[in-house]
Amino acid sequence: MVSGESPAVARRRLRLALRKAREARGFTQGQVAEDFDWSLSKVQRIESGDVTVSSTDLKALLAHYDVTDAKRVQQLVEVARASRRKGWWDQPQYREHLTAATLQLLQFETEASAIRVYNPALIPGFLQTTGYAEMILKNWEQLSEADRAVRFEVRMRRRELALTTDSQYYLVLDESVLHREVGGPEVMVEQLWELLRLTGILNFRVRILPFGAGAHLAMLNPFMVLDFGEEENAVLYLEAQMADEMVNSSERIRLYRERFEAFWDVALTEEDTASLIRAKAEKLRSK
Repeated sequence: MVSGESPAVARRRLRLALRKAREARGFTQGQVAEDFDWSLSKVQRIESGDVTVSSTDLKALLAHYDVTDAKRVQQLVEVARASRRKGWWDQPQYREHLTAATLQLLQFETEASAIRVYNPALIPGFLQTTGYAEMILKNWEQLSEADRAVRFEVRMRRRELALTTDSQYYLVLDESVLHREVGGPEVMVEQLWELLRLTGILNFRVRILPFGAGAHLAMLNPFMVLDFGEEENAVLYLEAQMADEMVNSSERIRLYRERFEAFWDVALTEEDTASLIRAKAEKLRSK
């Protein structure tokens, strides 16, 4: 997959391919830097995906790694081109008001085949109704009005994508999410009915982690594990108000994947989850 691929996904594919090719030849990053008369940091930044790589440098690296199959070389050249492509997220107003991790997340979400989401406190941003999102952002004191406007727009963009994509979503939400009345009963009822509607969409599976499940390890931070068809191509997004992070470490991704599966196993079934959401919405509506 290359055509239409987001730059972040393409960059990740390319860096993994180059690292594998280098390791297959038994070269260290230092040896490659010396062979090309490059700085070590240049090789490291190429393999970490921090910088793009020109077609000239890419072809030279592939030849050095004995990757000579013409079809494979051309495929990677196209991936490199995709990694340099600009998208709407590259516009100044987004780069100024969004974190680097969020900018990457916007691209990864467009390509992921499966997305696992855990949130212990709130409806995830990409599934928030307009009223719910406005209240969350209004109460986020560290943000400027410009920050709020951009983040609101991006949440609505992400919501539209989530509701039209073929990606499979798995959501585990703590039961407290249902009881935290963001914006008052009217706003909360609208949000709960929207969440209930999602439980009936084929590519959304939603489970509530009940209070009765006891203490659990990931209560402090929401997270997302995004898969791209191959396990090593997964990424982990750790969400926090002012310090979110995109993680590439396979060990940390494995740990959070296991945490998610543990939550999924002890959460309510999808049927019981839908019943609980409906009951809470009806109770609020009757106020």
